[in-house]
Amino acid sequence: MGKMRLDKFLAAAGIGTRSEVKELMRRGEVTLNGSGCKKPEQKIDPVSDIISVSGKQVFYEEMSYFLFHKPAGCVSATKDEKEKTVLDYLKEPQCRDLFPVGRLDKDTEGLLLITNDGDLAHRLLSPRKHVDKTYYAKIEGKVDETDVKAFLEGIDIGDEEKTLPAKLVPLNIGEISEVEITIYEGRYHQIKRMFEAVGKKVLYLKRISMGPLILEESLEKGTYRRLSREEIAELKKGR
Repeated sequence: MGKMRLDKFLAAAGIGTRSEVKELMRRGEVTLNGSGCKKPEQKIDPVSDIISVSGKQVFYEEMSYFLFHKPAGCVSATKDEKEKTVLDYLKEPQCRDLFPVGRLDKDTEGLLLITNDGDLAHRLLSPRKHVDKTYYAKIEGKVDETDVKAFLEGIDIGDEEKTLPAKLVPLNIGEISEVEITIYEGRYHQIKRMFEAVGKKVLYLKRISMGPLILEESLEKGTYRRLSREEIAELKKGR
């Protein structure tokens, strides 16, 4: 992306119309690399320059990528007449046409990628790509080596085909067991159905990674961050 006028950049980023942007600049609410800027015609580099309005940095991107820590109780959808959606948590008015990549059940927590890059989403969700997704779970019942072997061989959950081999790692075995499980597909209620097939019940489920993306402990439920350029590049590998 080449250089562009500051007022055009701000308008394209959803800050307002050209006239509204000029008024913000006149009032001194726009800064360029930390200094006030009142020249609408000022040329800026959207990649390297830092532009802020009212103290908040403004981003202009053709494609946007966010890692969201989904809390329980909201649905993985762009809109819903009755339920709160994951997009209700994102306060990014300049980013248009965002959607969650795949879905987490309403009661499931954890990592959810939100973007407007349809091509990337299609690739990540393609059954042929086998993108790994790892979850932490609490299971009613003692998870043992029999379960580990069964998951590795694939589980019959009532579909036409058994699940792909999944990696099940017991962390703490007891009446309520703690486990990590990595799957390479995304069937409906897949993990819950897999444990039901071996006579156990999922009590709590949280996605902790997806491909190269990892949910860090510092990212609180209901909050999000932008993906780094390195993370975006890793996701796009093999496109």
